[in-house]
Amino acid sequence: MGRVTVRRRVLRVREGDSSYRPDTLAAEEPMEIRVGGRPLTVTMRTPGDDFDLAVGFLVSEGVVHRAEDVAGIRYCAGATADGGNTYNVVDVGLAPGVAAPDASLERNFYTTSSCGLCGKASLDAVRTTAAWSVAEDPLRIGTDALAALPDRLRAAQKVFDSTGGLHAAGLFTADGELVCLREDVGRHNAVDKVVGHALRSGLLPLRGSVLMVSGRASFELVQKAVMAGIPLLAAVSAPSSLAVDLAAESGLTLVGFLRGSSMNVYTGDERLLPVPVA
Repeated sequence: MGRVTVRRRVLRVREGDSSYRPDTLAAEEPMEIRVGGRPLTVTMRTPGDDFDLAVGFLVSEGVVHRAEDVAGIRYCAGATADGGNTYNVVDVGLAPGVAAPDASLERNFYTTSSCGLCGKASLDAVRTTAAWSVAEDPLRIGTDALAALPDRLRAAQKVFDSTGGLHAAGLFTADGELVCLREDVGRHNAVDKVVGHALRSGLLPLRGSVLMVSGRASFELVQKAVMAGIPLLAAVSAPSSLAVDLAAESGLTLVGFLRGSSMNVYTGDERLLPVPVA
């Protein structure tokens, strides 16, 4: 298995004094996802929770929607020329009757740790059809409960404490209880790992839940939340214009700049308690 962190020798300069010392870095390695033995995508990720990452990605792509859609997941032996296993190639077997990803999609499936949508041919290609409607979700959450989530997310980031170099995604109940947290060098990977865990645990759709992310709210993160049936996405930083457009179109509540008791609610403010006054 790949390591979550690695040690490197660095020159540290502080107020004119310098010394060599070991430093802990977040690991980043490529992972290829295959479906039925056929290569689908390569993503740069932090090793760990790789099976969750693989199936979470397939949820985002609209390939699978429930645990029963996945027949099996395995690391591929023989990934190297000498037959060794790098633990960087994951093959997902689909259950009978589950359609494989459309090979004709106009997409470059290589994704980096900073952007999971690079190479999409058009917006139409990423507006996948969700299996569940988040617009109909009856979630209501107090602004005080929402304001407590960033600190709870940060307190649960164990690897970030040693590296300072990972994004986090946390799944919470409306009462602020942490259900699942995942860390990764890629914010989209962290979300896929959370969604993949939920699918493998039979929790989809994630009705009445809140997804909290440590960075900004991009279009792809809104899409991933919608595809998993999550009605509220909150971020400590800004959303993009396209993220707000998709949230409004889908009926998702999108909160940005969630810091302390301050927040900007871009869409779906009717879910907040007390109900905002015009």
